Amino acid sequence: MWAIWRREWNGFLNSLVAYIAMVVFLLITGLFIWVFPDYSILEFGYAQLDQLFVIGPWVLMFLVPAVTMRFFSEEKRSGTAELLFTRPVSTNGVVLGKFLAGWALVLFSVLPTLCYVVALYYLAEPVGNLDLGGIAGSYLGLVLLGGVFAGIGTWASAVTEHPVVSFVLGVFLCFFMYAAFDSLRFLPLPNTALLVIEQLGIGAHFESMSKGVVDLRDLVYFASVTFFFLFWTRTVLDQRT
Repeated sequence: MWAIWRREWNGFLNSLVAYIAMVVFLLITGLFIWVFPDYSILEFGYAQLDQLFVIGPWVLMFLVPAVTMRFFSEEKRSGTAELLFTRPVSTNGVVLGKFLAGWALVLFSVLPTLCYVVALYYLAEPVGNLDLGGIAGSYLGLVLLGGVFAGIGTWASAVTEHPVVSFVLGVFLCFFMYAAFDSLRFLPLPNTALLVIEQLGIGAHFESMSKGVVDLRDLVYFASVTFFFLFWTRTVLDQRT
């Protein structure tokens, strides 16, 4: 597994993918946090990073599938998939190695945004007047959200030989899991059913963690959804090998 992870991670570094992902995430979130007048912290005058955790999931929704779209699809197109599975590594090891490389890239992209926290810490009045608990919970939620998106992207790359199709499928599923269930709550259904539907989506659990509330149910949800897509990936690969 770790051999696969090193292979993918070195591939990211050698192709500048990791650096591009970090710059893109920093640039887009930085523009929303500091520059765009309707979102800028400097305009609102409040020492909070809500903008980062509102726009962050939408950036990752496109960034993560763009990174993972070649995981298996490119292997199939180049004919190296058969060689990959003849190595002394189980299918689980291959899937986990690629997934962890994608998730590590999410962490690599998110970590530099801690500079925003430091800047806001000193801009606050008085200095240090920040809800650090809420920010920590939001960061944890963003990292776990990136893990789910990496799992979805890994699965999408396993079901097709075309990276572009994998990207589109990954973005669609990430969007569906994040936003679609929240939209369904307006259906004319009993409140209990609407609550169940809402809890099936990522958005409700991420919003809960963004408030600084780290609930075991939210952690179990993120872990379960990620495991589901990784298990599905392995099933797809077992059927094709």
